[in-house]
Amino acid sequence: MAWEDLVKSHTRRVYSICYRFTSKDSEAQDLTQEVFLRVFKNLRSFRSGEGTFAVWLSRLTRNLLIDHYRRTRHDRATDSIEDQLQALEEKTASIGRTDGILAGREASEVLQQALGKLSPELRETVILRDLEELEYKEIASVLNVPEGTVKSRLNRGRAELARFLKRQGVRL
Repeated sequence: MAWEDLVKSHTRRVYSICYRFTSKDSEAQDLTQEVFLRVFKNLRSFRSGEGTFAVWLSRLTRNLLIDHYRRTRHDRATDSIEDQLQALEEKTASIGRTDGILAGREASEVLQQALGKLSPELRETVILRDLEELEYKEIASVLNVPEGTVKSRLNRGRAELARFLKRQGVRL
């Protein structure tokens, strides 16, 4: 029962991180399952005195994403990372959708494309701060870097995102 509650309460967050990093629903779902398998195997290694469970889970998710990135690197040998991390393609809109929903999805696709243009270091920092809303200190702990590095990566990531979005005609 406690395990089910833990999975239910954290699945959305883990999936969100995985999706934002991979831009692919099926890959994000697979990685989310893999994260919870690792959580199950490594739950004893969690030390509450070393930070919150959410930070520990984010660090575990990040490490899995790094492993996944390294494992699939040979698939990308001829392409740059920007080309590989494309936005999820939406199927043709059904008749019942409103223009507002479509506009929201289009905006989400543009944001996903923009995130895919960032280096993994900048992307993960922007995702953890702006989308997952972690504090600088928590991000530093997850990424195992100083807070100053987090702030620097966040500034560079936001600037690169802004440039890409501006080229796409998105008003900021």
